[in-house]
Amino acid sequence: MADNHGSCLAIIPARGGSKGIPDKNIRPVAGAPLIAHVIRAAKKSVHITRIVVSTDGEAIAAAARAEGAEVVQRPKEISCDTASSESALLHTLHYLDATEHYRPELLVFLQCTSPLSLPEDIDAAIETLRREGADSVLTATSFHGFIWRKDFNGNAIGVNHDKHTRPRRQDREPEFQENGAIYVMNAAGFCEKQHRFFGRTAISLMPIERSLDIDSLEDLATAERLLSARGELL
Repeated sequence: MADNHGSCLAIIPARGGSKGIPDKNIRPVAGAPLIAHVIRAAKKSVHITRIVVSTDGEAIAAAARAEGAEVVQRPKEISCDTASSESALLHTLHYLDATEHYRPELLVFLQCTSPLSLPEDIDAAIETLRREGADSVLTATSFHGFIWRKDFNGNAIGVNHDKHTRPRRQDREPEFQENGAIYVMNAAGFCEKQHRFFGRTAISLMPIERSLDIDSLEDLATAERLLSARGELL
């Protein structure tokens, strides 16, 4: 078996059957398919040693290969709307182990719907896991909002605060909002637990301006504007 100690595998799950935005993962954004932006960020990471896209879509596979990523064919049974991202990650890891005896030390799960992620965001998340001795890491933004919900009588009650007090931001305990962009895991631990959050979980902060998650046509327009302003036109 090859010695893969220190190897850092990035997996980008990308289903072909998006219903909210048809062909979302390959929609042109700032001159390139959506998925191309996260592949490019991963290629510029100083820590990632291999990039694999897990997909059931031929057009997505072609776009991924055009950017220099490898492709693992995602089975139909784990390509439906209800399939978890974890199922695609596990399938890819098991496939690489079975076909190549390849077992990375670290797994980096990247979302192609987070096209504003920079290489330094990816590297910071990896370095956070190593520095803090964590088993899993998520990226998040600092959060200072007051969250509310309704009780069974329809009365609004505070979730993360007492509604009778309004503490200043600097007087509140820090809170963080997961942005869904980057997750880093000890690969062996992930295979055992089969969930992205296990063991000691740490947070790697990202700025709000790079935390856009594409979920609507309006989000695509925002990404187009921000990426074009960044100068990433082909």
